[in-house]
Amino acid sequence: MNAKQGTNMQVKKDNRNRVFRYIRKQGTVSNPDISYATKMSLPTVTMMTKELIEQGLVEEIGELQSTGGRRAKALAVSVNARQAAGLDITRNHIGLALTNLAGEMLEYKRMYLPYADAAEYYNGVKDRMEAFLESCGVDRERILGIGISFPGIIDLKKEQIAKSHVLGVKALPFSSVSRFFSYPCYFQNDANAGAYAEGMHAEPLERFFYLSLSNTVGGAFYSGGRLEQGTNFRCGEVGHMTVVPDGERCYCGKSGCLDAYCSANRLSDLTGGKLREFFLRLEQKDAKAADVWDSYTTYLSLAVNNIYMVLDCDIILGGYVGSCIQNHMQDIREKVLQRNTFQEEASFVRRCSYQEGAAALGAALAVTETFIEQI
Repeated sequence: MNAKQGTNMQVKKDNRNRVFRYIRKQGTVSNPDISYATKMSLPTVTMMTKELIEQGLVEEIGELQSTGGRRAKALAVSVNARQAAGLDITRNHIGLALTNLAGEMLEYKRMYLPYADAAEYYNGVKDRMEAFLESCGVDRERILGIGISFPGIIDLKKEQIAKSHVLGVKALPFSSVSRFFSYPCYFQNDANAGAYAEGMHAEPLERFFYLSLSNTVGGAFYSGGRLEQGTNFRCGEVGHMTVVPDGERCYCGKSGCLDAYCSANRLSDLTGGKLREFFLRLEQKDAKAADVWDSYTTYLSLAVNNIYMVLDCDIILGGYVGSCIQNHMQDIREKVLQRNTFQEEASFVRRCSYQEGAAALGAALAVTETFIEQI
């Protein structure tokens, strides 16, 4: 193949990819719609959609209403032509998700399973995943792979979980996990996965920082449809930025980290580890819960404002705490505004879109995105 042929094939692939993404985003469209929106000629678009139909990725679903001439054929993505599974591994639980090509979460299940870096554990996860897929009636031939979310530093170059304090593992090769599954496996940090799920709703040029407030604190920076990884795959690790010099000791061994002040445990410790019970007590005007919440949001607002000052973008509050704060966003926004130099309102502080399963969903969506890039 000469250089010109290679270039032409790449241009054709890029055009086909643009067409597929446009159909996926719009839901139902016609070839003229696509041609107008993408600035590609109608014959080129028609050829692209014909190829996508032949691949089973797009289908004709009738005709659109006439605007005065011949009715155009209605096209839509064959959303279940391919599916992806998501697996979120935490210290005491696993989350399982199933998604389709439209990025919809078809099913989600969370179950108790304490982590152990042992064959018995991974075999147990595999069995539960297979049972989950079976209960969903999944055609295994359509599964693109499994996206696996881990709490820790994911080194994509070395293909290993470089370090996870929460799970007590270091330099764990991806292959030590993936060998237990009969599908391709793709690995992500849990905060990155949560951010990826949020990014599904984002506009192409949107930027935001996802602050994951779970039993550990993490973060991820999403910009222009991509996650920023950082030189050492640690971009967004705000849980270990210092908010109180020589303050409380963090699990990492340092003192004064944000994680020591804003992990979900700071709230759930008051209610026997049950986070939703804490928020129930808070809404019932429990004095002790109110004191804990006041302290928590003071440090949280400090972190949110600092992140905003550096990145100048929306801050999305996610993780376990983010899923419970629907009635308390005003508390947080008011405290952020007290620290902010420029803003007169704090709508840039947002609550996450997903109240459960964000990491498992985001991990699965990354698998789907890998597939779409190759269309």
